[in-house]
Amino acid sequence: MLNIVLVEPEIPNNTGNIGRLCVGTESRLHLIKPYGFEITDKNLKRSGLDYWVHLDWNEYNNVEEWMAQIPDKSRVFLMSSHASKSIYDIEYQDGDWLVFGKESVGLSQEVLDQFENHLKIPMSNLIRSYNIANSVAFVIGEAKRQLKVG
Repeated sequence: MLNIVLVEPEIPNNTGNIGRLCVGTESRLHLIKPYGFEITDKNLKRSGLDYWVHLDWNEYNNVEEWMAQIPDKSRVFLMSSHASKSIYDIEYQDGDWLVFGKESVGLSQEVLDQFENHLKIPMSNLIRSYNIANSVAFVIGEAKRQLKVG
């Protein structure tokens, strides 16, 4: 099982979509507060459809609370458009942590400084970033391809 981490997600539709993706790929979703919405938000539920009840998920009050339960920090991969290493340069393992920042600004430097593994999703210079739900799908897809799961 992969662990998908959203640090301070802002848009309920994206989080709902990612929740649905996690159900479909049998991944666990970890949400770190504060959120830009309420978990009961109708847009979150609409995007996750009726799959949200099947979602394996945890929530944390802050990054420190989440970090305290990570067994192996070397298996935590943070997504950043400023990283030099690509998501295709990693050999993924079952149980890896794939971490994504808030939609407006990504991961803070403080969070990035806590871990060594920073990855980017290759893209054209014509855009700054992908939608977070698309980014999660890219990375889960590559990890699952390597793990030959599903």
